[in-house]
Amino acid sequence: MISHPAFAVEPWCLRETHLHLEVLAQSESVFALSNGHIGWRGNLDEGEPHGLPGSYLNGVYERHPLPYPEIGYGNPETGQTILNITNGKVIRLLVDDTPFDLRYGRLHSHERVLDLRSGLLHRDCLWTAPTGRTVRVRSTRLVSLTQRAIAAVAFEVEPVDEPVRVVLQSELLANEQLPKEPRDPRVSTVLETALRPEEHAAMGSRLRLIHRTAHSGLRVAAAADHHVTGSEGIDTLSESFPDMGRFAVTAPLAPGQRLRLEKLVSYGWSQSRSLPAMRDQVDAALTGARSTGWQGLLDEQHAYLDAFWAGADVEIDGDPEIQQAVRFALFHVLQAGARAEGRAIPAKGLTGSGYDGHCFWDTETFVLPVLTCTAPKAVAEALRWRHSTLPEARKRARQLGLRGAAFPWRTIAGLECSGYWPAGTAAFHINADIADAVLRYLCFTGDRDFEADTAVELLVETARLWCSLGYHDSQGRFHIDGVTGPDEYSAVANDNLYTNLMAQANLKAAADLAQRHPAQATALRVEEEEIASWRDAAASMTIPYNDELGIHEQSAGFTRHEVWDFAHTRADQYPLLLHFPYFDLYRKQVVKQADLILAMVMRGDAFAAEDKTRGFAYYEPLTVRDSSLSACFQAVIAAEVGHTRLAYDYLGEAALMDLEDLQHNTRNGLHIASLAGTWLALVGGFGGLRHFEDTIRFTPRLPENLTRIRFIVNIQQRHLQVEITRTTVTYTLLGGDPYTIVHLDEHITLTSGAPEPRPLPPLPRVGPEPSQPPSRRPRPRRPGRPPT
Repeated sequence: MISHPAFAVEPWCLRETHLHLEVLAQSESVFALSNGHIGWRGNLDEGEPHGLPGSYLNGVYERHPLPYPEIGYGNPETGQTILNITNGKVIRLLVDDTPFDLRYGRLHSHERVLDLRSGLLHRDCLWTAPTGRTVRVRSTRLVSLTQRAIAAVAFEVEPVDEPVRVVLQSELLANEQLPKEPRDPRVSTVLETALRPEEHAAMGSRLRLIHRTAHSGLRVAAAADHHVTGSEGIDTLSESFPDMGRFAVTAPLAPGQRLRLEKLVSYGWSQSRSLPAMRDQVDAALTGARSTGWQGLLDEQHAYLDAFWAGADVEIDGDPEIQQAVRFALFHVLQAGARAEGRAIPAKGLTGSGYDGHCFWDTETFVLPVLTCTAPKAVAEALRWRHSTLPEARKRARQLGLRGAAFPWRTIAGLECSGYWPAGTAAFHINADIADAVLRYLCFTGDRDFEADTAVELLVETARLWCSLGYHDSQGRFHIDGVTGPDEYSAVANDNLYTNLMAQANLKAAADLAQRHPAQATALRVEEEEIASWRDAAASMTIPYNDELGIHEQSAGFTRHEVWDFAHTRADQYPLLLHFPYFDLYRKQVVKQADLILAMVMRGDAFAAEDKTRGFAYYEPLTVRDSSLSACFQAVIAAEVGHTRLAYDYLGEAALMDLEDLQHNTRNGLHIASLAGTWLALVGGFGGLRHFEDTIRFTPRLPENLTRIRFIVNIQQRHLQVEITRTTVTYTLLGGDPYTIVHLDEHITLTSGAPEPRPLPPLPRVGPEPSQPPSRRPRPRRPGRPPT
């Protein structure tokens, strides 16, 4: 865990001023660079020491058998695990034959800076070798947001006190040795031998390696080119081997002289393209990048991010630490999806191998809402990826005896990879989460082409699943039984409220879109009788409610279960799933992560204000937050019902999840959904942003610790700025045609450049702040350290 103030508090960068080897793996995740296609962990340039080496290509995985103690019909048989592919980051340095290794000699200073405006990772260190020679090493690293196949490093070495001879060894390295993980040994064996060499080449300053995965049959190509400047008497050598390409530079340097190596790396992969085609692909990408040049790549990166921040930035007055954290969060959420283009957005992005690189419902429910309002093109691509996996989802539904599509709980390429069916197969709400993301994207973008070519089919096939999964009872009520909602401590429940309400919206929207697009509906064999069945199921959907307690039930009968014995659960026994059997968790009132609370956000139109207040008060003492997915939505509802101090505390937990390694697993990659939750807590919680059908609404709040929040959202090719102060909320349309929003219950038609101020509404009157389980209260949030 990162237990010390590892990073200086600055508004536009993350600065590490000391190297802490004990948390090196965590910092590698934090300093990871990606564009959604390529991912480079923030490993040191010289490769060692490291916590977890990581170079990833989105969609590149290896297959392996899923182990089961007993055979069961319908159990997925094959797993998918992201691969650590060819490492192009490595630049080794020898100073008079002594390896540059920070574990030896003397490290005088070491600083790394992730610049959120330029998208660059800078490093500067001063080191004395065991031989007494002192050198300064500087590097800058980028993964291009404009040239999808390109990553690059500029590396400089400079003697400080006396002449030295240096050797730089720039490498492409495949099948590098990874730390042993406590996983199934059969899986480890498969991954250790995953990349089979097909071709290697070294020509002048260029290197190339091509491999093919042993089981998934994916071809992976990597190439590198180099440009060297700085000293007389430079000597170079290039060589290649099946799993390594090396470009070596030798030069004598006097104090004050710098040897500079600029390294361009290109990547590509395919399931179907031939070896010559892949060779040409990566070579062509290198040629294009070389034509652009190092400075050109920097300029392109800066311009891309300038445009992003102009339409996405969030400004906060009163808490510099949260200001830094929300920009850090937005940057990594953007990196996760910017150039994914036809691939999933994994739960860890491309920052680590946690969760085997799988995509979950987190993408649609946490990440895509943020990107919809800040980088909507990435959302269209993510949803088109889901659409491309429909054949597998339909096949899975048939296997389960259902109609329509059953999307996988966890996957890389579309196959279900969850080996535990109560938390995987039974979590059918993934279908409705996808439908919800589609509807949000349509509301905020008005993309009618997407609606016709992608949205109709996704909504039709997800709606079909609900009608075959659920049933009408003798009184005509529609039930969906035996499912798992977002709370994985309440598996295989009947009428999970979140699932039912989300399915209800899915069914209504599918009926509307099918009637709006009769040609597409006909092609999908949708008839009026089927549309009527969707509307009937939606209208008669069961909504569990306890009349005696006056609250909604998370699922039918949940409130009659025995309450978990929180008083005798020690603080070190959380997360509960690591210390108690699931059968015990499943039959008690204990909530892993926001479930009914999430329903009150996602389907807020289905709840009266007093229902939200009572529901929050009831479920808060039961929610243990054994998942990073919980705090942000608890923040949203806490803000809505008027507990802004508690909302502020939850905001801090979501925002600092990785910067302080609160769940002790940042080493395996960042929690992209929790990072997205920082924005959700600020914009959805304190900004009060909601969308119901085609209406954008705001109910703003401001916690006492903050004096101002300003954010921008993209709405149908317009930028809408919302600024909240102690007394006023001001809506300003920054361009485009007039647009109507709803502030509280007032419709406001905004015109470009004309601010519309309104008084900040008073908080609703609420009772005492609800309690949390013992030892599970969020850490009280106090404004962070002053900016550096």
